[in-house]
Amino acid sequence: MPGDELDRLYGVRPEEFTGLRTELAAAAKKRGDAAAAKLISGARKPTTAAWVVNLLVHTNADVKGSLTDLRERLRAAHAAMDGAAIRELSAEQRSLVDQLARAAFEGAEVSNPSATLREDVVGTLQAAVADPDVADRLGRLAKAEQWSGFGDFGASAVVSTTARSSKGGSKSDKTRTKPRGDQPDHDSESARKVEEAKAALVAAEQAKDDADSQLSDKQTDLAVARLRRDEMRQRLDEAERNLAAAEDAYGEAKQASRDAAELVRDAKARLKQPPRTK
Repeated sequence: MPGDELDRLYGVRPEEFTGLRTELAAAAKKRGDAAAAKLISGARKPTTAAWVVNLLVHTNADVKGSLTDLRERLRAAHAAMDGAAIRELSAEQRSLVDQLARAAFEGAEVSNPSATLREDVVGTLQAAVADPDVADRLGRLAKAEQWSGFGDFGASAVVSTTARSSKGGSKSDKTRTKPRGDQPDHDSESARKVEEAKAALVAAEQAKDDADSQLSDKQTDLAVARLRRDEMRQRLDEAERNLAAAEDAYGEAKQASRDAAELVRDAKARLKQPPRTK
């Protein structure tokens, strides 16, 4: 019962959260479930980014499974040091995160998310790929997540602004010059400047998309290098532990050899002593 209530609580819009939390906690107390009431009362109100991701999970049953499946395949590729598979799966990760982020914003009816909101949603989905703990919390997140620890697969997928720009248009697309018959040269100059501004905007957006793509690739390379470094550190730690154990065993064997040699010397000394006569 508390689980269902928490799912319901984290599925509503942030502005409805506090009122529903009070209602659900009161209902739990009324039925005598003090533990559930305490759990519900302690639930933290989600940020907008967390709510967007929570809503995505509540309305799409396959989200967790898709992220978990990709994580396992990425881990297997990293463990095998399979560069080709890592690159292929990293591209798949970027595509999946991009797709899920778009679906999340559409489901939340956020047609024009801010850069910060977009980064928080994308970062949370990336963290869910890398960290099973984050994946388990999907649907009941209180804040956006960012992953930077061991197992960072690193693909920083960005939600492309191309579709949004083409759908909603830019301010420059909506700019129109007022006809002024008495100043044709001025109108022509204004129209030319508008066209130049449009071209500059398109070029700038394309440059940003290219830069984002390069950034994603470099972050993937960085993540692979970090993972290999961490794995080498783990192997080094294990080798050092094995070395220390071997040194201890060698020391014990050496001491045992010395003790045995002492016993041999004592035995030989006793053999050399003449027998005692009565």
